[in-house]
Amino acid sequence: MKRRTFLENSLLASASLSVLPPTSLTKDTSPSQENNASVAYASNWHTLPNRTWVGESLWANRLQDWHLHDGGLECIVRGRNRSVALLTHSLGSERGDFSISTDLRFLNRDDPSDTLGVRIGSKGPIDDYRSAAIYGKGLLLGVRADGKWVVGEKSMDSTLPADVLSKTLTFEIKGEPAGNNQYSLILRLRDDEKPVAETSIGQVPAADLLGGLALVSHGNTPQQQEFAPSARFENWRVEGTKVISNPEQTYGPLYFAQYTLHNGTVKLSALCAPVGTAGGEVVLELKEGGTWKKTATSAVDPVSRIAAFRLTDWQASSPVAYRLTYPLLDHNNQPLPYYYEGSIAPAPAVDKPIWLGLFSCNTDHGFPDNDLRASMLYHTIDAALFLGDQFYEVSGGFGVEASTLDRSILDYMRKWQQFGWSYRDVFRHVPCITIPDDHDVYHGNVWGEGGKAAIPEGSAYIRQDSGGYKMHPDWVKMVDHTQTSHLPDPYDPTPVKQGIDVYYTHWNWGPLSFAIIEDRKFKSAPKNIFPAAAGIQNGFITNLDFKDERYLSAPQAELLGPRQEKFLQEWVTDWKHGARMKILLSQTNFCTLATLPKNSTGDSAVPTLPIPKPGEYVEGDYPTRDMDSNGWPHSKRNKAVDIIRRGFALHLAGDQHIGSVIRYGVDTHDDAGFAFAGPALNNIFPRRWWPTLPANHEPLPGQPAYTGRFEDGFKNKITVHAAASPRLTGLRPAIIHDRATGYGIVKIDPEDRQITFECWKRSADPANPTADSQYDGWPITVNQYDNYGRKPYAYLPQVEVNDQTNAVVQVVNETTNEIEYTLRIKGNSFRPPVFEKGKYTVRVGEPDRDVWKEFKGIRTERNGKPLRVTLG
Repeated sequence: MKRRTFLENSLLASASLSVLPPTSLTKDTSPSQENNASVAYASNWHTLPNRTWVGESLWANRLQDWHLHDGGLECIVRGRNRSVALLTHSLGSERGDFSISTDLRFLNRDDPSDTLGVRIGSKGPIDDYRSAAIYGKGLLLGVRADGKWVVGEKSMDSTLPADVLSKTLTFEIKGEPAGNNQYSLILRLRDDEKPVAETSIGQVPAADLLGGLALVSHGNTPQQQEFAPSARFENWRVEGTKVISNPEQTYGPLYFAQYTLHNGTVKLSALCAPVGTAGGEVVLELKEGGTWKKTATSAVDPVSRIAAFRLTDWQASSPVAYRLTYPLLDHNNQPLPYYYEGSIAPAPAVDKPIWLGLFSCNTDHGFPDNDLRASMLYHTIDAALFLGDQFYEVSGGFGVEASTLDRSILDYMRKWQQFGWSYRDVFRHVPCITIPDDHDVYHGNVWGEGGKAAIPEGSAYIRQDSGGYKMHPDWVKMVDHTQTSHLPDPYDPTPVKQGIDVYYTHWNWGPLSFAIIEDRKFKSAPKNIFPAAAGIQNGFITNLDFKDERYLSAPQAELLGPRQEKFLQEWVTDWKHGARMKILLSQTNFCTLATLPKNSTGDSAVPTLPIPKPGEYVEGDYPTRDMDSNGWPHSKRNKAVDIIRRGFALHLAGDQHIGSVIRYGVDTHDDAGFAFAGPALNNIFPRRWWPTLPANHEPLPGQPAYTGRFEDGFKNKITVHAAASPRLTGLRPAIIHDRATGYGIVKIDPEDRQITFECWKRSADPANPTADSQYDGWPITVNQYDNYGRKPYAYLPQVEVNDQTNAVVQVVNETTNEIEYTLRIKGNSFRPPVFEKGKYTVRVGEPDRDVWKEFKGIRTERNGKPLRVTLG
């Protein structure tokens, strides 16, 4: 199938599953106007209660800047380029007429250049109505506070009496075709039915009119906003033969849902629109025999706007369709139901490969990311793993707002809704893991220090370098709740400082056992560990003369913290529920795979560094000492790697903006397991790996020079198997394709214990793959046993299980009383390796039945009979 055809078919399929109002008409269509065939759109704000959310056929820029109040749409701040875009209607390429009208009123006229009006022909950087709604530029037609007409960037005098602008006026735009593929426009202002001003505009190119429509309130202020209402609109109408209607292009009030299935329990969370008291409970229905059956209800959390569900004793062996219903009240307190549909897949079986999608680092360069979405759907993944930086502070424009708790929550919601607008269909029918990283909580870097508050004053660098969270603790809790409330229950739910919740947990899913951790929340801030002489800024040593390398190891510093270390130590020994393979999920990997020019004392230059051509090797780069990475502190990094290798665990991560497969080393190279960090979906920070090579360096056989054994900037041993650094591609837009963007696919074969890593370029068509579709070095296949790479000192006698395949074997060092490793073996026999001379206890069993056989005092010298086991 051709990529274009696949994409179009995917979008059509998506549209059929969109959140739809209960009738074929948009909810913003007034019943009194539904029979007027010439009216394409008419607002019905007069029928709706007061609320923040402006409706499913509209998108507010920004969410917190607009509300519905007393039957109208109001902009409650004065700021630049505030707009409300119409999603369901636009001006098309047909040579027809159109008419747009709205009642408008200035609520603030202190600055004569402030403008109210309508933007027509709105186009975004990507040819999609969602891009136009958020980033669209077009022809602004309106009136200034001093009575002048506004046409695009120009203003023109009018005959409007000065006192008229204190009233509500009707603003009309009429367009008709003229010669030479141009249009003539008439702008008109009326006071009730009385004309008060009119102007005509000729020779407007038809191409300038093609696109979206938006109401605009523009305040000419350098500030982010002034807290003063600026505009009120009522009775917005759009009609004419040039108007295109796409009633399926709605969004909300049920934006998207996520779920996990863990040990027979489904947890599902749905993100809802901010409607205050106008929303009722959300109802969850399951389809049984072709009929929807009410199964559960949930109130909507007033802060996170999450409706959360828990279904126990889930035993379905095939996908089960679900439907969420959210009734919103109109101004007469009558419920208007809205729906969202998806399905809950059964846990994967052991006899088929399991496909995981690995996604992270999603700024808005390619929004709404139709290409990525189509590729992800083509792979038919079994689970979607979004491992951090689901958006960035710049996503959606306007930066971030932290003025008040309520407004900063809505600011986050806008970005989180935008994430779902791109990717909700990727996880509509499969379980999804989302875990927040630093940018999700409005940090460039975050060292959580157990949830403490960052210092309240200073620059962004100074505040985040102090450790803790810059944002209000209730805001941080809200972020965690929106992204993780559907995860299995936390291992230990005890909150950290400021009452911030935790979510680190164990997810059992079919034959796979996942640990999901928070590798930021407990981490020490390097500025609080290093002496002042190091000059720590943004996690870098800025004093090149500081040479005390004791602080690179920093045993007094934390990485995961004792609580999560304890959790992982228990997780690697827990093989219940038929678990065959273990996978650790975290925001970032346990190393620092990045280089910068020699003597760099920060990474602010990364986005502007020259990008090499294919085949070029960048000279003069050296491994960085970026303590945002999990390469620091070295001592706790080694401890974390040592823990997870004792369960033969694979590590999947994101964050680093550079796709890579590395093998960890603790005491020696390759004595631990593999880690795959996926590439960025949209790369705002294109890190690279171009290490200056020592004279004795040996790359991996047949692989580029940057592969092989290295020590990173913190002396962590790593073997680089593949790394996807930025390259010039000649593709447009370059900001997407030259920055090594894409996604990871991981194939897990729980029967053969094989693991295959794929690293797909964003530009690739997985339906028609070529040799260039994946980044150099991929795909890579390893075995579960490769995730504990220590060279054996000796082997204990072979374990042979007579009456069961795939039993669990645990080896305990009797000298240290440490568990060396625990593993569900493949088949009936296993020869346990050990790593030093001594006596060992070997435990063989089936944890699901709590049946164990134990052999003590087994010596490395022993070459006797096999350890034969009958578990019964």
